[in-house]
Amino acid sequence: MSSSPEPAPSLHGLYALTPDDNLTPRLAALVDSALQGGVKWLQYRNKTATAALRRTQAIELLRICRAHGAKLIINDDVWLAVEIGADGAHLGKSDIPGGGLATARDALGAKRILGVSCYDDLARGEVAVDAGADYIAVGSVFASASKPAATRASLATLAEAKQRFKVPLVAIGGITAKNAPQVLAAGADMVAVLSDLFNAMDIKSQAEKFRKLFK
Repeated sequence: MSSSPEPAPSLHGLYALTPDDNLTPRLAALVDSALQGGVKWLQYRNKTATAALRRTQAIELLRICRAHGAKLIINDDVWLAVEIGADGAHLGKSDIPGGGLATARDALGAKRILGVSCYDDLARGEVAVDAGADYIAVGSVFASASKPAATRASLATLAEAKQRFKVPLVAIGGITAKNAPQVLAAGADMVAVLSDLFNAMDIKSQAEKFRKLFK
């Protein structure tokens, strides 16, 4: 099943995070609408699915991403990303495989993307960059509907991360089309969005609205 990913576009723009939806056809339809709106980076995460369902959904979303020229990053699971030939993996505190980030970097190889959450902890960001992370995520920048108890990170932290690190910076947490200009001004290269994209009445138009912020 595994295959080498195609060369990735620059880590820039809207980074769509999938909702927890165990109905694969519905999830696929939501994602397809976002990709029609110009999303080029998609992170698949489903905290409620079984391992078998996660694999099924990831394969289906990879197919859709390939059809739209978009890239698929798998949340939590380096081995699933490698197995299905996805474009990379994103890891949080509790997702690091045995051996740490170096193991994840080696497993993904040079052609796949490794993203790491550093929350409000720039020391963690430094460790991630030293281990070969291709981008780091900072947040929750604003109150998050999907993760209300998430650690908060200020715009000042975001700006400091931009100054300290040479890798692309992803802002995450409570980001909307209205407040996204604030995080872009602070130095974010990408905005990770779930609720304000997939809860929209017109997902394609909402994705286009975000895309215009990066022009």
